[in-house]
Amino acid sequence: MYNYLARRLGFMLLTLLFVTVITFAVTNILPGNVALLILGPNATDQSIQALQSQLGLDQPLYIQYIDWIVGLVQGDMGTSLRFGEPVATLIAEKLGRSLLLATAATAIAVFFAIPLGVISAVKQNELPDLLASMFGFIGISIPIFLWGLVFILVFAVWFGLFPTGGYVPPSEDPVATLTHLVLPASSMGFALTAYIMRMTRSSMLEVLSEEYINLARAKGMTQRVIVLKHALQNAIIPVITVVAFQFSYAFGGVVVLEEVFFWPGIGRLTLTAIQSRDIPLLQGCIIVVALIYMLSNLTADLLYGYFDPRIRYGGDE
Repeated sequence: MYNYLARRLGFMLLTLLFVTVITFAVTNILPGNVALLILGPNATDQSIQALQSQLGLDQPLYIQYIDWIVGLVQGDMGTSLRFGEPVATLIAEKLGRSLLLATAATAIAVFFAIPLGVISAVKQNELPDLLASMFGFIGISIPIFLWGLVFILVFAVWFGLFPTGGYVPPSEDPVATLTHLVLPASSMGFALTAYIMRMTRSSMLEVLSEEYINLARAKGMTQRVIVLKHALQNAIIPVITVVAFQFSYAFGGVVVLEEVFFWPGIGRLTLTAIQSRDIPLLQGCIIVVALIYMLSNLTADLLYGYFDPRIRYGGDE
């Protein structure tokens, strides 16, 4: 296990280094002059050059990249050009809110998707299976932001059960936090449910066709024991992979949804950085999202050993 962790962490560091190269390259080929955007169209050439020198933008790109990497290693992501605050501080403020939204959405998706997938596999080609498959097709076909608009229209405008958007810190009012969280988490979770349900169904169908399942039936085991104890435990491995990917997607791919619900998370912060061409802030957001993706995949790999004791890491026989 320790050898496996060491290899994975080393691979993560190499991947993160590659991400920094791509991020730096992409953000520095964006059109527009950062100094001009900050000072405005009436700025003089002298003031623009002075600000570029102050920000280090007059240095060669490789020098700017090295300075940025050294800062990242020291925990310094730079200073936001728009807000004038440390990028790490801005991201830390928004990170918890996006994690809360992504965790709640993933929990809702798992709660509904796995039972639906199991029922769909057990009742293959029957009415429950057809209904679940139809649900999965609809969930995958419609964008997440559209589900958000539908949920706002139905549950906020028509029935008035929840607020249309916004965020309240848990330290101020936990109940208000939950009421503001329900609609964005549910709309995102509803879309994620379709992906996880389809994978659960597919994996369960494959396991249910195995010989040891037929042997369990021949021994007189109940359907409940066969499905939950034997089939589901062996079918859960690919499902874990999909859940980890969907959590990462929920965290990093919610820019539009956070804008729809006015949720002040890292998605809206990334959108603000793009609109204002705030390169240090945009770079920091991309690095954090990439790190969340890698940590989610690492967690999924570690969970494999918990659900399937046959898996051994490190190459030991």
